[in-house]
Amino acid sequence: MISIVIAEDQRLLRGALASLLDLEDDLEVVGQAADGEEALALIERLKPDVCLMDIEMPVLSGLDVAEKLKERGEACKIIILTTFARPGYFERAARLGVNGYLLKDESSDRLAEAIRRVMTGHTEVAPELVFGSLREANPLTPREQEILKLAAASYRTGEIAKRLHLSSGTVRNYISEILSKLDAKSRIEAIRLAEDKGWI
Repeated sequence: MISIVIAEDQRLLRGALASLLDLEDDLEVVGQAADGEEALALIERLKPDVCLMDIEMPVLSGLDVAEKLKERGEACKIIILTTFARPGYFERAARLGVNGYLLKDESSDRLAEAIRRVMTGHTEVAPELVFGSLREANPLTPREQEILKLAAASYRTGEIAKRLHLSSGTVRNYISEILSKLDAKSRIEAIRLAEDKGWI
């Protein structure tokens, strides 16, 4: 029996997924979470075989949870479910080595089959998401992404410099490079653009 935790902030969708997967003889939904933090706690407590995770959830995103699970060495297989073909999301998911990256509107049969294949060592990715990711690669370096994320969290230049052990001048140079790459007139515009494309 394959044990599954579902993490999805939309209650109706979460319930529907759980009901459909529970109809399969070899699948059992052992827990449901409404946000990333709850998902992390459930996975650590229940040790499921697979976690189906929405990419955009309150507190921690699906990719944040995947990153934390990887850091902690959890054996749980991770299948990310999304409605967005955002290139930055796909890049980050691939970098984290998630086991599946599928669209939310997959049929329950396809999803059940993907879970089984992931359990036998395959990686399952919706073709539409791969092609979406090829259209526009993330132009920002990992350091630039880190700086823009901190700027998005309302840290000022001096605070970013202190957190990353850089000089304020270096941070300013990074920010002007980010603005140039994104063709943005301000930090706010750069943050909005990068978030819309899933680059941070």
